[in-house]
Amino acid sequence: MKLFSSFLDLLFPPKCPFCGRVLDAPGICEACQKALPWTEGDDALRLGPDGFRCAAPLWYRDLAREGLHRFKFQGMSSAATPLGELIAQCAAEHFAGAFDTVTWVPVSAKRLRQRGYDQARLLAESACRLWDTKPLPLLRKTVHNPAQSGLKESAQRRANVQGVYTAPDPAAVRDRRILLIDDICTTGATLAECVRVLREAGAADVVCAAVALTPLEKAAVPAKNA
Repeated sequence: MKLFSSFLDLLFPPKCPFCGRVLDAPGICEACQKALPWTEGDDALRLGPDGFRCAAPLWYRDLAREGLHRFKFQGMSSAATPLGELIAQCAAEHFAGAFDTVTWVPVSAKRLRQRGYDQARLLAESACRLWDTKPLPLLRKTVHNPAQSGLKESAQRRANVQGVYTAPDPAAVRDRRILLIDDICTTGATLAECVRVLREAGAADVVCAAVALTPLEKAAVPAKNA
């Protein structure tokens, strides 16, 4: 098995997910470690109006944005290993003892065929390897709706995901404290809808984690009268 793994490394050497530099082992290169837009302290935790909490280690900008685009849209599925480890570290810091089950925000069957993989599932599997467990498929996406990335307004995003997810096996959800994993948290509309579905299926609690948070726009400060 080790020989086969070494052979694969020769054919497909591990690369930094953010700059593409070839590495000796899966991870993040030293230069990107220093340059990434890390969240800090309370800024790493977003509290949504619908009662959900999402933690993320990075802001969705600059290098982080470039790396997630490679992972999500350019076929760099191998990036799931280091990115999932970042999620695991962040979730352990902010939600230690708060969950006993891990799941993910699924893509639709059509998107899975187009992309070839479910990026949030890969992230959840990577995070769970550090905890010596496996994520459970508790949600299903039943509607192939337009991509959230094409919608800018919060109200549009909420409407776009309403009713597109189900919990097909409520018995598997009931009384569990769940960590829900996704790649990016923008307005939180997708996560909030999934949290709602899991709670209605009987989850005791749901917390969320992602690789990156989109910085919230600050309201303009009105100019003072001269």
